[in-house]
Amino acid sequence: MSTALTSPVFLTIATRESRLAMWQAEHVQALLKAQGHSVTLLGMTTQGDQILDRSLSKVGGKGLFVKELEVALEEGRANLAVHSLKDVPMDLPEGFDLACVMEREDPRDAWVSSKYAHLNDLPQGAVVGTSSLRRTVLLRAMRPDLKIEPLRGNLDTRLRKLDEGQYDGIVLAAAGLKRLGLGERIRHIFETTEMLPAAGQGALGIEVRSNRADVAQALAPLADAATWLTVTAERAVSRAMGGSCSMPLAAHATFANGTLHLRAAWGDPSGEPVLLRAEVAQAIDLAAANARQQAEELGLLVATRLREQGAH
Repeated sequence: MSTALTSPVFLTIATRESRLAMWQAEHVQALLKAQGHSVTLLGMTTQGDQILDRSLSKVGGKGLFVKELEVALEEGRANLAVHSLKDVPMDLPEGFDLACVMEREDPRDAWVSSKYAHLNDLPQGAVVGTSSLRRTVLLRAMRPDLKIEPLRGNLDTRLRKLDEGQYDGIVLAAAGLKRLGLGERIRHIFETTEMLPAAGQGALGIEVRSNRADVAQALAPLADAATWLTVTAERAVSRAMGGSCSMPLAAHATFANGTLHLRAAWGDPSGEPVLLRAEVAQAIDLAAANARQQAEELGLLVATRLREQGAH
């Protein structure tokens, strides 16, 4: 993250009002204030927060978490919106830009259970909670005997449902638990070789209106080039596959020693518990003007390889 100073501006951040979303917005607020800007928060409740009795794939997808925030940007009530990047649709509406991707927290999935230290410890037919089709197909590939039940709500709601005994264990993003100081609830963190993360998982993305170059400039010091490169590749896979929360797709990239390594997996939630996998690696100069374009092309290549195996 750069520490270059920009001209001070007055900014309002649109954010969901869940505890995790507020933490994320307050984190960005503190960083911007450290740059000399004046920053306030505009808390909002989105449709995604209100509809809890149906899976996201059946009520409009993860875009339900960002639409109201985009309206606030369009109407000038806010200048930027802070999102968990995995909740951001692959294609933004016309007039909106992803202006900043910040350094990533742990991108992996976490196993949370009061009774069992690991997924492997579960008895046959145990109940595991998740509403993610990606996690569903990955869990079924590891343990086809398990009963996967829907789990909606914010982080605290999901943990409460677990504690009430509705599930033997649940799978959550490690990043959210760590950001809220709930790391002690994690019994096991799945390595990416066990459970491949969702595109953008663990990263924060900041959305602005396309015509607000001043806001984009203020956000520039918060961006992390390596994270932006990796999530660009991941989101390109998802975009090429028609990615949304109704897509049982995982995509995760790493960037080390000048090489971008991208892996993806696809499964059919209604078919056999078999995963289709593809991966590629390519040397990329992070400072090159076309670095993100190269990452995008790598994502398209991985998507092609998945489709060649039968993914749809």
